[in-house]
Amino acid sequence: MAAEIRHRGPDSAGLYLDGAFGMACTRLAIVDVEGGDQPLSDEHGRFWAMQNGEIYNYVELRAELASLGHVFATDSDTEVVAHAFRQWGRGCLARFNGDFAVAVWDRDRRELFLARDRFGVRPLYLADTGGDLCFASEVKALLRHPGASRALDPQGIVETFTLWSTLPERSAFAGVRELPPAHYLIVGPAGPGRVTRWWGLEFEPEERPEADTLEELDALLVDATRLRLRADVPVAAYVSGGLDSAAVAAIAARETGSELDAFGIGFTDGRFDGSSFQDDVVRDLGVRFHRTLVDAAAIGDALPRVVELAETPLLRTAPAPLLLLSEAVHDAGLRVVLTGEGADELFAGYDIFKEDKVRRFWARDPSSRLRPLLFARLNRFLAADVARGRSFLAGFYARDLLALDDPLYSHRLRFVNTARCLRLLDPELLRAAEDGGPAPAESLIDSLPPGFGGLSALSRAQVLEITTFLQGYLLHGQGDRMLMGNSVEGRFPYLDHRVAELAARLPDSMRLRGLQEKYALRRAVAHRVPPSVGARAKQPYRAPIGQVLAGPGAPQYVRELLDASSVRTTGLLDAAAVGRLQRKLDAAGGAAIGETDEMGFVGSLTLMLLHDRLVAHPPPARTLEPDRVVVGARVRQDRSVNVTNVP
Repeated sequence: MAAEIRHRGPDSAGLYLDGAFGMACTRLAIVDVEGGDQPLSDEHGRFWAMQNGEIYNYVELRAELASLGHVFATDSDTEVVAHAFRQWGRGCLARFNGDFAVAVWDRDRRELFLARDRFGVRPLYLADTGGDLCFASEVKALLRHPGASRALDPQGIVETFTLWSTLPERSAFAGVRELPPAHYLIVGPAGPGRVTRWWGLEFEPEERPEADTLEELDALLVDATRLRLRADVPVAAYVSGGLDSAAVAAIAARETGSELDAFGIGFTDGRFDGSSFQDDVVRDLGVRFHRTLVDAAAIGDALPRVVELAETPLLRTAPAPLLLLSEAVHDAGLRVVLTGEGADELFAGYDIFKEDKVRRFWARDPSSRLRPLLFARLNRFLAADVARGRSFLAGFYARDLLALDDPLYSHRLRFVNTARCLRLLDPELLRAAEDGGPAPAESLIDSLPPGFGGLSALSRAQVLEITTFLQGYLLHGQGDRMLMGNSVEGRFPYLDHRVAELAARLPDSMRLRGLQEKYALRRAVAHRVPPSVGARAKQPYRAPIGQVLAGPGAPQYVRELLDASSVRTTGLLDAAAVGRLQRKLDAAGGAAIGETDEMGFVGSLTLMLLHDRLVAHPPPARTLEPDRVVVGARVRQDRSVNVTNVP
């Protein structure tokens, strides 16, 4: 099982065995490189901890715990986890500033404590398998359990083809679920307890002088970045050419005191390329820049590995260039990188927030002919045919315009539009999903936090975006998985809980002023980024689709997997519907065929890849010899130990 996630931790492997309980860890050595091999315990050997991720404020916590009488044997943040749990129990989570999935075993009480960080940066899956409760950072580890069955979950597939991702109570695999972000679980001799939330982001705007707010925001972002530079190995940064990553890179360049390595993606297709803005940032900061130039062929070649790592169908090819980018970081001998994820969700940077605002403005006077013209400002790509574009936009955004009491009002159009991809699924699979439980939108509504209905319209939209897009797709499909696929740890300063909590306290007008996104963030970091970047409107990150997967240059696996006989064999897709869509894409010769059709085709292909690589034809099992073995409280460093004979 541990060998399946060796890419997450290539430096050492640890094994803990204690009667009916066992856990294994593959380590990416970043803090206390020599002494931090896991598992690690408190000085009494009662609490044994393993983690995937980092506790960034471990230095301060270690000093506090030492003042309370704790004795440390290493400089590792994982040892701090064991001591913190001994001192504060589950209350230690509120003291952690970090991105983590942690497991702590209490030898005396025979209890396991599992917890996940606030935004779910690090994954943590659970499965009841053959009478055992299993947990792992990736599903593929759970599928190696002798009692596991390899099968996709119809409900998980339908959720992904509607919401872009599954909700935490399930995954794309039958019988496998996620521990939700900011939740913990205690498993004792009587079995698992209740999954409990330990933190929530509460949108409670407060009025205060704007200058004070901007000063605090800048200072918090500096401190969040400073904490995430803590490592015993060099730390690099991503530079996309946008505001968010530029601000982080600027702070990191100043804090490191040496030349910062920065990495960015360039596309041979100019429609997706932001190299000129990257160049502005690089010139301004004086960083050592590495650009990974990506073309359609490279994306096509990478996509199967992307799906293996993501462990879910995907509706975009966008994760593939990010996997290639993390490969460049790895090849440069680096293993930690700062990125700008989270800023758009917390500070209202996406068009979906502006669209919701304009729709609500229009709904106050639905007969107005002028108000819907505002949508043209949000969809400049239709400006070439003004009359046709205005007509299309008015018709699109008018759907359910007056359904203002819908909890999903801000996102309903997106979900309805994405759900058109369901026509490509096999009717029997759709029926199985329907019989298995509520529809995805209803499940999402049921999962919304208490008090959701009392939030402002903008705050409700942000909660939905954080729940579905950030936690479900962005951090999962484009973030942690594409980084750790090349043994690189991503760190996200905007997801520091102090930054997030300040963002949630901002008045709506400080997040979205008129139709200017991220107003407060732009003002707070304006002195840190080039003017061209600070004034640049949000440009969504996307990657080519049609020219990657269509025509005679498409990868061979596309034809093989989407062949009608192959599709029918899996029972996942409607072979006729997929065939029609494939012919449409081929006829377009790489040109865009419409957003929903492109999403549907990518979703169909990646669903078949997922089934092929992790269900029908998984790679042969591998074994992993542990570097550190603990039996009960006894540590054995003998690499030759035969763990199958350890009592």
